[in-house]
Amino acid sequence: MSSFHKMIAEKVIGGVSVKKHCFLLTRNVQASQRAIALIAEMIHTASLVHDDVIDDASSRRGKHTVNKIWGEKKAVLAGDLILSAASIALARIGNTTVVSILTQVIEDLVRGEFLQLGSKENENERFAHYLEKTFKKTASLIANSCKAVSVLGCPDPVVHEIAYQYGKNVGLAFQLIDDVLDFTSCSDRMGKPTSADLKLGLATGPVLFACQQFPEMNAMIMRRFSSPGDVDRARQYVLQSDGVQQTTYLAQRYCREAVREISKLRPSPERDALIQLSEIVLTRDK
Repeated sequence: MSSFHKMIAEKVIGGVSVKKHCFLLTRNVQASQRAIALIAEMIHTASLVHDDVIDDASSRRGKHTVNKIWGEKKAVLAGDLILSAASIALARIGNTTVVSILTQVIEDLVRGEFLQLGSKENENERFAHYLEKTFKKTASLIANSCKAVSVLGCPDPVVHEIAYQYGKNVGLAFQLIDDVLDFTSCSDRMGKPTSADLKLGLATGPVLFACQQFPEMNAMIMRRFSSPGDVDRARQYVLQSDGVQQTTYLAQRYCREAVREISKLRPSPERDALIQLSEIVLTRDK
């Protein structure tokens, strides 16, 4: 995922400039837009460093985590340093609207982490809780980065909303597929241990869908898979159910919505690239 946000933002740079009444951008504006891609990547990287501390993770993308090498204190400070560098770069753009948009991302990341630490006893509320957490921890960064790029490139609020909705739907789909791969991919491909979410006590989309077929999973969800054998049993229930397929179908729905939104822009190579990117989200295997 390291270049994913940057790739989206750079494609949106061209995509937003082809909407009616939005003209070609100057080099200066393009430079500020490209800076959004870098800032988004720094925010994302800082969040991963902090996540690994919270999760006590020892590997990330096949390599030792910062906290594994240098310990928790230095890892927290490293994440803070990256975030401060992103803040400085954001301030240098000099656009208060863009600053407001991207600082919302940081708030959402923290709120999303709090949501992940909690859970809902009511089965009907669990999926909404899961999707809200998914938006705040993943999709908000992509959605608001796309919106920020569009604000710098076009004064039309209609285009800003198109960019936001595209990023939101692609971001949700990306995380849903990530949750699927936690059950279907191997550790070597993922660069991190599989079934990691279950081991952290997290009920993701495949688990919540599987729970509809295997109600006995409710008790495991509530105790966050903490009893001996819970993780292995939950994994087997998911693989025996249609949880993986249902989560994939939901990701496909979000990608279709992303394509519908971005298709409101006039045809261009950039728009086609954003459509293709939504397809890549669905077919990736790591």
